[in-house]
Amino acid sequence: MDAVAFSSAPNPSPMPFSSGSPSSRSHRLSLRGPRRRRHPLPALRSHPSAPASTSHHDVVVVGAGIVGLSIARHLLLHTPLSVAVADAAVPCSGATGAGQGYVWMSHRTPGSDTWELAVRSKQLWEELAAEMDGLGGGGARDSLGWMKTGSLLVGRTSEELAKLEEKTKVLSQAGINAECLSASSLRALEPTLSVGNDGGAMFLPEDRQIDAFQAVSLIEKTNSSFSPKGRYMALYNDPAMSLIRSEVTGRVEGVQTSKNILYGRKAVVVASGAWTRSLLHSFLGPNSTLDIPVKPRKGHLLVLEKFDKLKLNHGIMELGYVDHQGDNSNSLPLSSKSSEDEHDASSISMTATLNTKGHLVLGSSREFKGFSREVDKSILKSIWDRAGKFFPALNNVHLDIDENKEIRIGHRPYMPDGKPVIGFVPDLSNVLIATGHEGSGLALSLGTAEMVTDMILGNPGRVDFTPFSIENRFSGSHKAQHHE
Repeated sequence: MDAVAFSSAPNPSPMPFSSGSPSSRSHRLSLRGPRRRRHPLPALRSHPSAPASTSHHDVVVVGAGIVGLSIARHLLLHTPLSVAVADAAVPCSGATGAGQGYVWMSHRTPGSDTWELAVRSKQLWEELAAEMDGLGGGGARDSLGWMKTGSLLVGRTSEELAKLEEKTKVLSQAGINAECLSASSLRALEPTLSVGNDGGAMFLPEDRQIDAFQAVSLIEKTNSSFSPKGRYMALYNDPAMSLIRSEVTGRVEGVQTSKNILYGRKAVVVASGAWTRSLLHSFLGPNSTLDIPVKPRKGHLLVLEKFDKLKLNHGIMELGYVDHQGDNSNSLPLSSKSSEDEHDASSISMTATLNTKGHLVLGSSREFKGFSREVDKSILKSIWDRAGKFFPALNNVHLDIDENKEIRIGHRPYMPDGKPVIGFVPDLSNVLIATGHEGSGLALSLGTAEMVTDMILGNPGRVDFTPFSIENRFSGSHKAQHHE
């Protein structure tokens, strides 16, 4: 059998992320790199107690993942406001850099609370890609890792094929170009993919793929172009420590980080992914009853560089991935369970993409393990074995887990009700939250950025805000009720 060796990933640079440098374009998440640190933070305070560099902005964004950076970008491009972004680490060191880059509709449900946001976000990504293509050169492929692969949602049984047929019908009625394929028709599109004689796939030719590192690099370059005009500042490796509040009015005036005081005249946006819950507890203090139950859902991805043993023509996902929020998953259950969620076993669903560099990316796992960054060899083996069920050619390739390898590990910001939190914090009229996108942060980021901008400006918005509001959804959010 053929042996596969992996190249080890370099540690994230301790220096601020620079979108223009070659090193930032090839940045990879280290397996044993520095953990994303969140120090114990003091509660809401009236005045900073230590000397620090002070700057004034219209909006301060806490969090430099794809959502936070996209919010800054939208504000800079579509308003005259100035923006500062602060993060405890660097871009792509969290969930953003650990994903597969789906800009897909195949795993969405028309009429769901997130449907319109997903439609709008995909439209905005397509507009950005068209803009990059219009500039010539390598276009969107080089600047975003943009690939017009289409997606295949696949099943291996007659029962799964029936579900795919129904899903195809529903998406088609919602205006999505979707086609259900039999096993024989699927073989013509993906000869190396095997779903047996009873399976099949749903094909969405207009789904797209993107590279998070390249997308973040482009967004950072755009944002940084406003720095000479005094409208943008980025502070990395500089964790937020507390909110600064007026002693007279009680209004939040800004954020103190470990090194800086950032005043935000108009708004403070907390877009810190899976860290948002603990950060808010620290910001609001022990007397606050507001609890947004976002928590980390750990995932592993295998990256096989320049892999030539398998050819893919499309992005591929098994049907079980779609059910990842529920208990009826068709994905492979694992035996381990976390102490936080005894009801939710770890699971594996086959996902496979080939990026613009020719790297095969295989996933994916889901488990509640806190903020652990440890590599679980049993999960890597399960990902590989699961992929082999769909791609028999992989069964002839030996995977040596102890060899140097690139493994992407990230913590999806999971919400129990399956949708993001985007809105103002009750009783803090200029503090907004944007988190809880779980595995869809990249896909939903541009629509979220547009929504947050509209909220700050007081505009009605292209997408209904209501489903994502904090109001009446969590404890402490004005007559809080559990959202079903």
